[in-house]
Amino acid sequence: MGEYVEANGTTIWTESRGQGPDVLLIAGLSDPAEAWQAQLDGLSDRYRVITFDNRGSGRTPLPDGPLSVAMMADDAAELLRVLRVDKAHVAGFSGGSAIAQELVLRHPEAVSSLVLMSTWARADAYFTAVTRFWHWLVTEAPDERAMLEAFFLWIYTPRAHVDGMVQRFIDETLAFPYPQSAEAFQRQLEPFTRHDTLDRLSRITAPTLVLAGDQDMVTPPRLGRVVADAIPDACFEVMVGEAHQPFQESPDAFNARVDAFWREIDGGTLPS
Repeated sequence: MGEYVEANGTTIWTESRGQGPDVLLIAGLSDPAEAWQAQLDGLSDRYRVITFDNRGSGRTPLPDGPLSVAMMADDAAELLRVLRVDKAHVAGFSGGSAIAQELVLRHPEAVSSLVLMSTWARADAYFTAVTRFWHWLVTEAPDERAMLEAFFLWIYTPRAHVDGMVQRFIDETLAFPYPQSAEAFQRQLEPFTRHDTLDRLSRITAPTLVLAGDQDMVTPPRLGRVVADAIPDACFEVMVGEAHQPFQESPDAFNARVDAFWREIDGGTLPS
């Protein structure tokens, strides 16, 4: 069920499904709440699964003035408060993992555990070059379909291009009634490129699972390893054969792994 919620000075679209321990899913660059459809469908039989449109994505408006990862993290914290969620398991992917890092650093009391998918702590030269390309791609591509075809080369595995999954995602994106403007894409991209928590990650005390796809070109395992090494007692795992968004390409495997992690936390034992 979706609804608009007033939080942190803006109107945020949020989806909530199921009952059980609270889970907050944070999407990445450009993606609306629907990016987590396989988790809304696959995990809501045992969790209350909450997700939302970040500022500038989907139905949540782009604010005037500067946009920052910290601002989006405060949005998430305030959203939980408005929904009367004292504490949640938090999972974020890509840009959403940057938001999740800031959320647990700024509002540690709101986070039961942390899953960081396709994450990084500080942009390196390759990551920065890729995001510079994306910045001009969104305005210089001949049309939106061409832009998505180019952009998704970095996001999905070759098999997803071969088996038609990518074309299905492109068709769904083009048919989505709340398209993201080029300006919103660029303004979201900029704070994610500037994201830097490397010197603060050691403050995180929430149990943390860091996941990386071994075929991810944008946030490869070496970047996720840096994050896991910096967070005390974090668990780091590489998903073999996966790229940037395995929660969409291989949702059963992703859902099973995070479910096992959350069950360990809720059962009172730390993940091994």
